[in-house]
Amino acid sequence: MPLSMLLGLLLLMLVLSAFFSGSETSLMTLNRYRLRHLVKLKHSGAIRANRLLQRPDRVLGLILLCNNFVNNFASSIATVIAIKLYADEESSVAIAAALLTLVMLIFSEVTPKTLATIKPELLAFPSAWIFTGLLKIFYPIVWLVNTLAHCLLRIMKVDTSKVGQDELNKDELKSIISEAESVMPHRYQKMLLGILDLDSATVEDIMTPRHEIVGIDLELSIEEIISQIKNSPHTRLPVYKQNVDRVIGFLHLRKVLVEIHHEDFDKQTIISLLTKPTFIPESTPVHTQMLHFKNEKIRVGLVVDEYGDVQGLVTLDDLLQEIVGELITDEENSVRKQLDGSYLVEASITVRELNRVMQWDLPTEVAKTLNGLILDFMETIPNEGTSIRLHGHILEILKRDENSVKLVKFLKVK
Repeated sequence: MPLSMLLGLLLLMLVLSAFFSGSETSLMTLNRYRLRHLVKLKHSGAIRANRLLQRPDRVLGLILLCNNFVNNFASSIATVIAIKLYADEESSVAIAAALLTLVMLIFSEVTPKTLATIKPELLAFPSAWIFTGLLKIFYPIVWLVNTLAHCLLRIMKVDTSKVGQDELNKDELKSIISEAESVMPHRYQKMLLGILDLDSATVEDIMTPRHEIVGIDLELSIEEIISQIKNSPHTRLPVYKQNVDRVIGFLHLRKVLVEIHHEDFDKQTIISLLTKPTFIPESTPVHTQMLHFKNEKIRVGLVVDEYGDVQGLVTLDDLLQEIVGELITDEENSVRKQLDGSYLVEASITVRELNRVMQWDLPTEVAKTLNGLILDFMETIPNEGTSIRLHGHILEILKRDENSVKLVKFLKVK
């Protein structure tokens, strides 16, 4: 065979080796979720690539079979060329092998695989057409190779039945959403993360605590009650006698404002306008309570513990806030970034809300609020100026009162 033909065959083998190496990397690094999206759009190359990747062991067996054959053939050709050119030198074959290794490493391995990693679709979709045909031709050999490989894997107690399965768990999906800043606004990211956290949240996590409940005490004078109704920022108020554990109903202010200017307006009129209170166990999941609100056509309920004592109040707006966050409330007021990179945080903020705003992972099992988390960690109410490391975050106590921490400063970690 002429030397020119041998050089031409060697060049062809190098090109084929680069093709098989790049194709292997491009198919294995394809974004599976983008691939499924393209399949739904009827992209022909994506359809064939997706079909091949249903059994990645087969396509890998085919590519490696072809690539090894091409590389070995190239090595043989290089040996023949070395003998033709330098028949008298004993080291000619070794030199040819070394040069071929360097050339194949650069032009048939590193370069095509790097390109395939950066732009996998550029090579994966066209090569899928070629491999579909080659798989039909070499199927018996590929089947034999895969069968022997699977037998070896079973000996090593590796389960091969799950090959080709690609599923996401909830934590992985949350990571994907957290890293999708370039394709969606930050507030939408937090909304989606809030939806994913619904199954782990209970009404106790998002309720208004008992001491913050605003209601009408029927033991007050009618003048005080009227003043409270006129100045209330809420549309629905619980009505009780002496304390919220003795609630008798909820008052919709839109109904009572019509009657409030009548001369015969009294406490009995208020009682006649009340709706029956709804009591919600504190362990009720948020998504379950949303369905209850929807089915029963109510918007507010009282959260009770196992003894029936009122622990807080939850509204439909609270449940929606767990999903849409700052779109309906300005939660950023509770977390304020400073020029030096630190954060001023109201200690009354819930741990779940703080995690959502800051993308942290503070524990939610110990306490529901940042104040509770600090008190549980310190086992006392820390003085102003105290600095602590709370679950990996350094903070300083800025304000406190007799019963709780009010304001903290999370320092910037260098």
